[in-house]
Amino acid sequence: MPNLTLHPYFNLTLFMNIGPYRYPALASCLLLYVFIVCANWAVLVTICREKTLHEPMYVFVACLCFNALYGSTSFFPRFLLDLASDVHLISRAACFTQIYLIYTYGANEMTMLCVMAYDRYLAVCHPLHYHTRMTVKKALSLVGLAWLIPAIFLTMAIYLSAMLPLCGNEIYKVFCANWNVVKLSCVSTVVNNVVGMFMSISTIFLPLTFVLYTYTRIIRTTWRCSDKFKGRVFQSCLPHMISFVIYSCIAFCDIALSRQNVKEMNAFVAIILSLEFVVIPPLLNPLVYGMKLSCIRKHIFKMV
Repeated sequence: MPNLTLHPYFNLTLFMNIGPYRYPALASCLLLYVFIVCANWAVLVTICREKTLHEPMYVFVACLCFNALYGSTSFFPRFLLDLASDVHLISRAACFTQIYLIYTYGANEMTMLCVMAYDRYLAVCHPLHYHTRMTVKKALSLVGLAWLIPAIFLTMAIYLSAMLPLCGNEIYKVFCANWNVVKLSCVSTVVNNVVGMFMSISTIFLPLTFVLYTYTRIIRTTWRCSDKFKGRVFQSCLPHMISFVIYSCIAFCDIALSRQNVKEMNAFVAIILSLEFVVIPPLLNPLVYGMKLSCIRKHIFKMV
């Protein structure tokens, strides 16, 4: 008979293996967090201040940077506190709150990239109707929908996880993750698995399929056009393609990692692979969009 206990705390055991690297890691991660906040905030403030940037494409970029601030702030303060501490316990309420915040950040990222792909599709394939079919008001409505759907699905999934009776409290990770909690369950998790699969299909695989479809249409549209037109389309789509490819690779790596026995891996490698999901997109997005899009870059340099 399993020892079915309602544990008031979870223990993030992956911190136990950091050892003497704790304080260099603390300093490095603090600087990284400050840079992420400053870089995303600079892009966000620039787009909000400059009326010439109040267009759908830049609204989406601003929302992407806001989501990066939301995700990194959901992770880094607690992570830095754990690095500085000898005890790595987190309460059930704090753990499930962190799961909700980090997972909504991740799902929002994919659905936002899906909406941005639709914006590029309209701009390239239907240029004459773009300004009537994609206004700032419609862009904000799409953003609201892109954030609402993951929030509903994740609320259901995390509620089901919070109701599970658990036979342990050790999470071999540096932050709380839903699948790691579900694996501690003493009872069948079939319902959780079905809801989790449905959520993954809705917030990852469907957006992924839609983005691939839109870029297939864009390529077909530009195939017989002039080299100059192809260059303009490539320049406008390049930042989005970079963000999409990087995030897709990171998302699939994180899903694959959650299904592996991380205890058999090198601790340093396990930590790096765990962190890439919450570090790389918030770090790269402001660099990709802020430096690649000349309108944003020019105003940022002017502001600085």
